[in-house]
Amino acid sequence: MTSEEEPHFSEAFPSHLFETQSEILIEDKRWHRHVPRVTTLIQRAVAQCADTGHQPGSVVLSCDRVVKRLNGIHRGKHRPTNVLTFDPPPGFPGGDIILALETVVREAHRAKKPVGDHLAHLIIHGNLHLAGYDHHHPGEARTMEMQESLLLSRLGISNPWKPRS
Repeated sequence: MTSEEEPHFSEAFPSHLFETQSEILIEDKRWHRHVPRVTTLIQRAVAQCADTGHQPGSVVLSCDRVVKRLNGIHRGKHRPTNVLTFDPPPGFPGGDIILALETVVREAHRAKKPVGDHLAHLIIHGNLHLAGYDHHHPGEARTMEMQESLLLSRLGISNPWKPRS
């Protein structure tokens, strides 16, 4: 076979073979206490992102300790954060969304909203990052916030960027 006859990677591994549901890993079982039907909520939040053309490979519900360690190793920030995203290797679909229980719960309580609503928002936020959205500049942030609001509204969740009265 000549080099012209060799199949390209995309031909040898059709993308439809990768189109599966995101894997949901619940590392910290306390998530079940804070979010009823947490797996269903995650599936619904991920499904809302179908318009972005992107689906994470996994959603991991972890804890502050794990997220702090990952944040330190990969971003040089030695503190927990609510959500981390990790892009997939070049040429592969997916990516990972990892959430920190204590931080997510604390933020939801501070905002006086259900933990499940905040979790759905962060899953959508992480998925948008994996789809190429960002919020480092005001224009980018506004675009990403508008997309988050739209996707959350489809889940019946109010706009997290609109001040509550």
